[in-house]
Amino acid sequence: MVVRFALSPRDGSVSGMQGVVQSYDPATGDGVVMDDIEFNEYELAVDALAGSVFRMLRQGQRVMFEVNDVGLASRIRLGSEVDMETPELLPE
Repeated sequence: MVVRFALSPRDGSVSGMQGVVQSYDPATGDGVVMDDIEFNEYELAVDALAGSVFRMLRQGQRVMFEVNDVGLASRIRLGSEVDMETPELLPE
C-alpha cells in the first residue's frame, strides 16, 4: 500500500511525507527518497524539484515530499527541524 499523505498530529491537516534523500544524481536528476514512517523508497519524479528552493539534493538530506499518482516522489521541499517534528524542538 502506498501512503500518499500523512496527517500532522499538531493540527490534523494534510501535509507531505517526511524523509531522507537516499541518492541523487545531479547530472540526470534521478534520485531516491525514503519516508520516515514505513521506510518505503520512492524514485524522484522528473519535476520533483520544480518550484522548490532546491536545485540539487545531497545524500542524507531531510526533506518533505508528496507521492504522485504513479508512485514517484514529487514536490520536494525543505523542512525545518520543527516542521519535521523533532521532539526536542517542538513548540510547547
